[in-house]
Amino acid sequence: MPTDESESDNDVDESGTAPPTEALKGPMQGALGVVADQASAVPPTPPSCPGVDPAPLLARIADLEAALATAQSGVDVIELSDQRALQDVGIYRYHHPLESAAAYKDRLRSLDDQIDDVIKSGHAILAADMFTFSGSLARGRKLVGDLSKLMLRAYNAEADNCVRSLRSGNVRTAKKRLESAVAAIEKLGAIMEMRINPDYHALRVAELELTADFQMKVQEERERAREERHLLREQRRAEQELAAEKERLEKERAHYISVLESLRVKGDDAAVTELSRRLADIEKAIEANDYRLANIRAGYVYVISNIGAFGPNIVKIGMTRRLEPMDRVRELGDASVPFRYDVHALFFSEDAVTLESDLHKAFADRRVNFVNQRREFFFATPSEVRALLADRVGGLLEFTEEPVALEYFQSRNRWPQQS
Repeated sequence: MPTDESESDNDVDESGTAPPTEALKGPMQGALGVVADQASAVPPTPPSCPGVDPAPLLARIADLEAALATAQSGVDVIELSDQRALQDVGIYRYHHPLESAAAYKDRLRSLDDQIDDVIKSGHAILAADMFTFSGSLARGRKLVGDLSKLMLRAYNAEADNCVRSLRSGNVRTAKKRLESAVAAIEKLGAIMEMRINPDYHALRVAELELTADFQMKVQEERERAREERHLLREQRRAEQELAAEKERLEKERAHYISVLESLRVKGDDAAVTELSRRLADIEKAIEANDYRLANIRAGYVYVISNIGAFGPNIVKIGMTRRLEPMDRVRELGDASVPFRYDVHALFFSEDAVTLESDLHKAFADRRVNFVNQRREFFFATPSEVRALLADRVGGLLEFTEEPVALEYFQSRNRWPQQS
């Protein structure tokens, strides 16, 4: 029979289906009602006080509970509104601050393992161990076990649905939905003292928070990458303009030099003096243009290695202004070496020229090629470069210590044996 609650707007979500916590109420309430009729345990009746009418007290308690619920609802609305207002102006409060989206993915994988372990251990949901059904303890335990699985399945369905529909701005709403599921299960399973383990619930709440943080971090990294590409495009445009200006100035210089030689042959000293002054101005303009062209500084500093080509503990430290820096790494590993390079770090810097130079100076005594300074290979481990990078940029980086070298390791076992 439908009740007033079943007609409320909260019973059906936007897709037209009942949320898991509501869906379990109908059939589970009926099943638990039958259980309650046949169970041996009888809930205790509250003690009575002679001469005292409990009705006014109960009414007062109900009024206070309603007032408390209203006040709490108002606080929730205010906090949620404040949170959204902060996000509207670009402020997001991370629940678990980490350095990168990759770090959040690792943390979420670890959390998934913890959740699986709790479920496998049978401790995700708690219930009475001495419940009897139709006078049988064994049947009671079986019933408790079956209903526990059903309740846990409903809770996990709600938790998974919250994760799938999660956005960074509705974390609090998702938490409230999950808490409502906990309350519904505890209410429906009261006769069996059935409830979600608080520790397990805390793991699922942490999953919501980490997922929201991960989504925001991905968005931030995309925005940062977009800004970096924009900066590189602007610098590329500046390089093209400076190169075109240099070409114009060099043509003008060549023209003046040719005219100057003709004037000297004619003996026109006044014209030679004037033209020499203008030629000096052009030389200064070319020098200034060359300086500007050489000091466009933003780009990516990369740390790569190729264990199959050069062996362990040799890294290449370079810099590229490419909009897609991996294009440069792929070019380096195309045909000149037998295996692709492994990328240990790819770090964007507004002054990549200086950062690259600092790293080269720090490992100057470990160069592989001391004759050609443009060969940027060094005897160093990735961890040594990481420590120096962290010191230069003031924080930990997303860094891969060990090379993957998949092609190398797959090929090595098939090489002919060397005598």
